[in-house]
Amino acid sequence: MENVTKVECTIFPDNPHQCDVVIAVRRTTGALSLVGCFFMIVVIWLFKKYTVFAQRLILYLSIAAFFVSIAYLMGGLVPDGATCHFQAWFLQFFDFSVLLWVACITFNLFMNVVRRTTTEKFEWLYHVFCWGVPLVLSLLPFINDHYGPAGAWCWIESDVGWRVGIYYGPLFVILIGLVITYLYIVYSLYRKASSWQGTYDPDTERQKQMLKEDIKPLTAYPFVYIAVSIFPLINRIQNAVAPNSPVFALVVLQALSSPLQGAVNAVVYGLDRETFSRLTPSQLKMALRNHTSPQKPREYPLAYDEEPSSPSRPERYSKVSYSRLH
Repeated sequence: MENVTKVECTIFPDNPHQCDVVIAVRRTTGALSLVGCFFMIVVIWLFKKYTVFAQRLILYLSIAAFFVSIAYLMGGLVPDGATCHFQAWFLQFFDFSVLLWVACITFNLFMNVVRRTTTEKFEWLYHVFCWGVPLVLSLLPFINDHYGPAGAWCWIESDVGWRVGIYYGPLFVILIGLVITYLYIVYSLYRKASSWQGTYDPDTERQKQMLKEDIKPLTAYPFVYIAVSIFPLINRIQNAVAPNSPVFALVVLQALSSPLQGAVNAVVYGLDRETFSRLTPSQLKMALRNHTSPQKPREYPLAYDEEPSSPSRPERYSKVSYSRLH
């Protein structure tokens, strides 16, 4: 019979059952987010929404949130070793990537609303930033072996300096920046909406169209991230004030809200009027058919020459080919 290593729940050593509750809550919400992210990725692919820059930003955020949901599902009481280190690295990398994609979406919103310009030309730079920076930061704790069991799951072991330096420090700074920027964006949109009252103006109509296509689809996602980060932030502040006295209720609330990013994003995305109107069996079937069996260009006759034919002027026939648009 194999020897099973029993891992101690260091966050609640006097009541290990509380760790089981925290892990169960975390995995449940992680599973919901996994389904939600998969739904968003499939819809964006199925209806070819990725042709629009704003939808591609949502797609990149959904991919990062999809993988961090897997990290939440894996997390649990695991003995220190290669498996634990991999789970810790996986969580650190994709969790930070989600944060940076939200920051890029907020920056794009700011440029659209305030500067009236798009940042699509920086799309490649977004990828370097949102995947490259988390990769570098996630590899640093391998120096001197700082990954390991950290309470109820694997992450950076109880080293405040490392946790603040590569996660909580940047997290708090970016969160403060997100709140300030988001409030300014909301204020700017409100001011623009008030100034749009009156007679018809082509520039105003252009701004309204940009608001509909580039700005409106993205406005909810920074707010969602800020909302699901409230309880984790409160819990971390409590941990800093009383590191040896964790509050079970706050830990549960953190485990409940931290993985919810993907699930809430999916609700917001599905409730979008344009997206919701297309989630019908006939629309889904047609979109899937367009992916699996794209129609080839066909040729159709247009008209014969109405002039009578003669030996010196034969009857002419014209035709044109075209592709059906989807």
